[in-house]
Amino acid sequence: MGAGWSTEEERQPLLGPGLGPAPGTVWRSREAAAAAASGVPAAVPGPGRVYGRRWLVLLLFSLLGFAQGLVWNTWGPIQNSARQAYGFSSWDIALLVLWGPIGFLPCFAFMWLLDKRGLRVTVLLTSFLMVLGTGLRCIPVSDLMLKRRLIHGGQLLNGLAGPTVMNAAPFLSTTWFSADERATATAIASMLSYLGGACAFLVGPLVVPAPNGTSPLLASETSRTHIKDLIETVLYAEFGVVCLLFSATLAYFPPRPPLPPSVAAASQRLSYRRSFCRLLSNMRFLMIALAYAIPLGVFAGWSGVLDLILTPVHVSQVDAGWIGFWSIVGGCVVGIAMARFADFIRGMLKLILLLLFSGATLSSTWFTLMCLNSITHLPLTTVTLYASCILLGVFLNSSIPIFFELFVETVYPVPEGITCGVVTFLSNMFMGVLLFFLTFYHTELSWFNWCLPGSCLLSLLLILCFRESYDRLYLDVVVSV
Repeated sequence: MGAGWSTEEERQPLLGPGLGPAPGTVWRSREAAAAAASGVPAAVPGPGRVYGRRWLVLLLFSLLGFAQGLVWNTWGPIQNSARQAYGFSSWDIALLVLWGPIGFLPCFAFMWLLDKRGLRVTVLLTSFLMVLGTGLRCIPVSDLMLKRRLIHGGQLLNGLAGPTVMNAAPFLSTTWFSADERATATAIASMLSYLGGACAFLVGPLVVPAPNGTSPLLASETSRTHIKDLIETVLYAEFGVVCLLFSATLAYFPPRPPLPPSVAAASQRLSYRRSFCRLLSNMRFLMIALAYAIPLGVFAGWSGVLDLILTPVHVSQVDAGWIGFWSIVGGCVVGIAMARFADFIRGMLKLILLLLFSGATLSSTWFTLMCLNSITHLPLTTVTLYASCILLGVFLNSSIPIFFELFVETVYPVPEGITCGVVTFLSNMFMGVLLFFLTFYHTELSWFNWCLPGSCLLSLLLILCFRESYDRLYLDVVVSV
């Protein structure tokens, strides 16, 4: 089953138009009533079935996201070493990070593929793009100009894998997991991509030494060759990991379980075209989408050039790597814990987000004011720098799976992949715009630091005004009883 492509029968809804909720079932919201009136069946009464193999599917997808994040963030933590080894300019360093959001430009094509051909086909295409991208960076050429172009091309191909690893987590959790495990599965699948980016902060600076203070033009050829060899060791290792994951995915990654795990998983969804009409006409969705896209896009761009931001305050490449690592790792751990809490205590997603973004606003303001210690006189020490950055990463990164679940609940029965694809596209566009401006104003970064507390405060206000609803959860908890 796992080795075959999804068939036409597998892509059909598990419930036909004649099947619907039990007689006497009452819908709780206007969105759910509209779905019923439009002919979209909710579900049939009856319990779902979960399979033990769901954890293997989740593991493969999560590791693929981990590898994609690791490859995307290869160059930011070691940018000073890359400048000396390959002659990268500030524009090159920013562009290597920028290929991630640029890879989201064909995001809607990947959403269409996920909606029409299913999870297996989309994941296989994604992992194949990653193999091509990491392989392209490993081609041995002596011409530095050609080598830089190959590296840029490889980063672009890896960026094209981003829409799937960041969008498909809620689709996977709904397809394979029961209602009381969905948020946890979404958190694991979405957080591992960020954990991969965090490990790049750790692996790069530890393997690749930082160059000395000598100008790259005056640096010895032996030093440049040594740094270049170590960077290529990292590139070959990443290529090997991606190839291994592609082989495992090709050998076993089923498109869906034989039987649905929940009522919502068995229900028919809106078409691709109707889904976009529903999303663009839903003001509540647009409000919460901006609350996600703006601060997470700003934070992703800020994290990608954290080494460059902390250089003026005399923070070394290794220390910047550790700060980035622990901020993302903390966010992943807390994010999974929050998602597990949301599975136990249902209907609390808005409250969780309010608490997280209150903390994010305070910690980002603290960091920004510390960077202006000559004016604010706040102590700028290793402890305070670590504490503010780690808290900021914990609050923002842990909100991602909570946002994803709230998106799906808000616009059900729009397919999960389409819903999350739209919001991650918006987030990466914000990130791309910031990095684009960074390439022209890289000598003055105080404006970038102020974007963090401003975006967090804006998101906090949007979440506060948001009216939550749980149509999909109601379907599973009430209709299936």
